[in-house]
Amino acid sequence: MINVKEDLKLNVINHSCAHLLAHAVKKLYPNALFWVGPVIAEGFYYDIDLGDEVITEDKLVDIERAMKKIVKSNKLIKRLELSKEEALKMFENDPYKIDLIENMEEDEVISAYQQEDFIDLCKGPHVESTKQLRHFKLLKVSGAYYKGDSKNKMLQRIYGICFETEEDLNKHLEWLEEAKKRDHRKLGRELDLFMISEYGPGFPFWLPKGMILRKNLEDYWYQEHTKEGYKFINTPIMLNRDLWETSGHWHNYKENMYTSVIDEKEFAVKPMNCPGGMLVYKNSLHSYKELPLRIGELGLVHRHEASGALSGLFRVRNFTQDDAHLFMTEDHIEEEVIKLINFIDRVYNVFNLTYSIELSTRPLDKYIGEVATWDKAEETLKKAVINAGKEYKLNPGDGAFYGPKLDFKVTDSLGRPWQCGTIQLDMQMPERFDLTYIDKDGSKKRPVMLHRVIYGSMERFIGVLIEHYAGAFPTWLSPVQVNIIPVNSEYHLEGANKIYELLLNNNIRVDLDKRDEKLSYRMRESQVKKYPYSIIVGDKEINENLISYRKYGSNNTVTVKPDEFIKMITDEIKSKHA
Repeated sequence: MINVKEDLKLNVINHSCAHLLAHAVKKLYPNALFWVGPVIAEGFYYDIDLGDEVITEDKLVDIERAMKKIVKSNKLIKRLELSKEEALKMFENDPYKIDLIENMEEDEVISAYQQEDFIDLCKGPHVESTKQLRHFKLLKVSGAYYKGDSKNKMLQRIYGICFETEEDLNKHLEWLEEAKKRDHRKLGRELDLFMISEYGPGFPFWLPKGMILRKNLEDYWYQEHTKEGYKFINTPIMLNRDLWETSGHWHNYKENMYTSVIDEKEFAVKPMNCPGGMLVYKNSLHSYKELPLRIGELGLVHRHEASGALSGLFRVRNFTQDDAHLFMTEDHIEEEVIKLINFIDRVYNVFNLTYSIELSTRPLDKYIGEVATWDKAEETLKKAVINAGKEYKLNPGDGAFYGPKLDFKVTDSLGRPWQCGTIQLDMQMPERFDLTYIDKDGSKKRPVMLHRVIYGSMERFIGVLIEHYAGAFPTWLSPVQVNIIPVNSEYHLEGANKIYELLLNNNIRVDLDKRDEKLSYRMRESQVKKYPYSIIVGDKEINENLISYRKYGSNNTVTVKPDEFIKMITDEIKSKHA
């Protein structure tokens, strides 16, 4: 997967192509006004005010045609430097540009770029002429609020991408087509995994097959954490405002929280599990001998997200975090972080997910605690990553308000990065909650704490897995592991039922398709539903006590004895072979 923002050449080409788009739109819609047209990782977009005009997907073809005419005419692109006064005069009839200019410093040199009669504000740089922008494609159009504020006017946002060569553009368009096929929202519907209702935007409903998938991931999570010495808890969804003030969430995160009044007191639905974990720790006395103490919780949290930001399972308003809070002494930190990195590495390997690590440091504002404490925490995390034999990238200012963190960005089968795991070092919250342990000398000491997720959230991780596997889950994860198809239910249903019972008794998840449809149709359906194994039951299978099966994606039929099939599939499930 390409990242346009991180490629200098592509960055310049796509920034220039955003202006080419705006130039073409201005030719077709003379009254159009433009807000901003930045480069993004996926290409570029431009936010446009077209008054009552609405650009639909089919109209993008007309805009592309106008763009190609400008490219063919090979217009030179010139940089203009303006004073603030000159810029205000030049764009006096454009309220969006006036807003941008008025927020600039008086002595700031303002740059604009001109091609033919079209001029737009931009810091640049740009290519030399429109001829260098031949290989582009407009991808989609959507709505976007002015300045991202839902109280403001809705603008129209057109997305596109541009490459140096036609070959690169075609490769990318093929990649986009493959990504579209893997869209977890589409596959979620087709595979009956989850739904989202208009009665609860951002609140997913899990369907029976989706629940099986989710339960498998939860069981695996509990098994692996038990091996690592974790204990498990469950904390309430709503807690009193006082708790959230103590944790700092009320002052640093309130705009994302759902609140209510109970018995004339303010309560908040938890956006994070951490404060509940603090109360569990405080519920009893702790000795240094218990540390490090590892506490895990699959905790349901709620966060208010703007409606325009909601996206399938990737951006929701309620989700289950696979949280853990580790309490320890300062001497334990490095060793525990290294253990966690190795643990996360082992889990991601099961799903064939590679990953990179980012170290996110203290935010510029909205943080709690002393700078010196932050510096010490950041250095400790750096040292742990290096000693774990891993590399990291620095992400300045993106830490949580209570501490620095290591973010684990997994890469799926299409090369796309997804933020999933995180390890957050917190030297602040134990202080705020007055957490203590009894040390060797009998004195009370303050523990250090790690917040940690591996999946990130069940919802997001399942969305990632759907797209990573294109819905064709490995057998151990698949909601239906075997689909049995009798050739003719009138003659073969009894034999199919015997195989069904045999598999069921061996803890294999199995469906029996006894619909009165053609065999070829049911076989195709089995492939569409991406079942790992399809068993065909006919005369030979019944008379000779055999199982004939096809693996997903294969046209080859293999015939074996029932005990051979049972052993093969149970071994595959046990090994979690992907």
